[in-house]
Amino acid sequence: MTSWFRRFLLPGLVFQSIVIAGGYGTGREIVEFFLMKGPITGLLAMVVSMLVFSVVTAATYEFARAFRTYDYRHLFKELLGPVWVLFEVCFVLLLAIIGAVIGAAAGSILEETFGLPFVLGVLGIMLAVAFLVFKGSATIERVLTVWSFVLYGVYVVLFVWAFVEFAPGIRATFGAGTVRGGWFVDGMAYAGYNVVVATMALFVVRHLESRRDAVIAGAVTGPIAMIPAALMYVAMAGVYPEVLDRPVPVNYLLEMLGSRGFQIAFQVMLFGTLIESGAGLIHALNERIDGLARERGGRLPQWTRAGVGIGFLVIATSLAPLGLMDLIARGYGTLTWAFIVLYVVPIVTWGVVKIRRQGTA
Repeated sequence: MTSWFRRFLLPGLVFQSIVIAGGYGTGREIVEFFLMKGPITGLLAMVVSMLVFSVVTAATYEFARAFRTYDYRHLFKELLGPVWVLFEVCFVLLLAIIGAVIGAAAGSILEETFGLPFVLGVLGIMLAVAFLVFKGSATIERVLTVWSFVLYGVYVVLFVWAFVEFAPGIRATFGAGTVRGGWFVDGMAYAGYNVVVATMALFVVRHLESRRDAVIAGAVTGPIAMIPAALMYVAMAGVYPEVLDRPVPVNYLLEMLGSRGFQIAFQVMLFGTLIESGAGLIHALNERIDGLARERGGRLPQWTRAGVGIGFLVIATSLAPLGLMDLIARGYGTLTWAFIVLYVVPIVTWGVVKIRRQGTA
């Protein structure tokens, strides 16, 4: 990867790679947080989420660069002081929920698409994630970057195909839509917990060389993360409102398109996205443990990284039987406002003050 790519695009691509599998890739989050609010209202909320992603990630990248805090433990000790442990409690709970969602989504994909046992999807995710975290940061960077381009290609095909196939339905859905209240709060709620993914992507901040790099990288992170969501959103409008009650809405959309071959191709892409998201969140946990080990004069062995991944996913996927819909509707909503208080507000206020002081010094 060239220097400009690592500095300007890589942070956004890694961010998008991790955030997409927490329910976004299956379409469940898109339905839960946006489409259920109404087609026009949901679009406005998506714009709010995109802007929050850009502002908060820019501040986070620059804070991490300025203070050399390349794992979430060091960043929040610098940002919040002694109360940083409150963030870690919420963060670990979020990782458990995302891990459970990834496991549930993987199991649902294999079950609905190929008729295979649910547990095979869960086991497959565990082994693939363990392999990636064993290989380390450089491999994870490459895999997440390459798969992001695969993902964009497949999403563009999905959008174009659905638009051609369901154009009258899409026009009718948006034509009949009205603007309801609460779109700003809905956009903030979605961004409130998803933007925490920026703290899982801190290992790529090492490539940033200046404040300008951090600001540009943050500015493009929002669009990089939300453009695929917008493409899927418009495509699902063609099968609205039937799509609202589907556990894996994108599967219903693919079935309506009527191509078994493209359905399989999309689900293979999505399964790969689940793997990279799982690898990203476990890598963040490993970087936190490794940072503590370095302070004590040691390093986290590679085999331990894989062990942490498997162990954490075993615990997290024990929640998978609760179901994708309940995990997203209840689990994420509970933590959203905690992250807004402990992360979003501090990083764009006190965090910016500290950055300016550091620059002056």
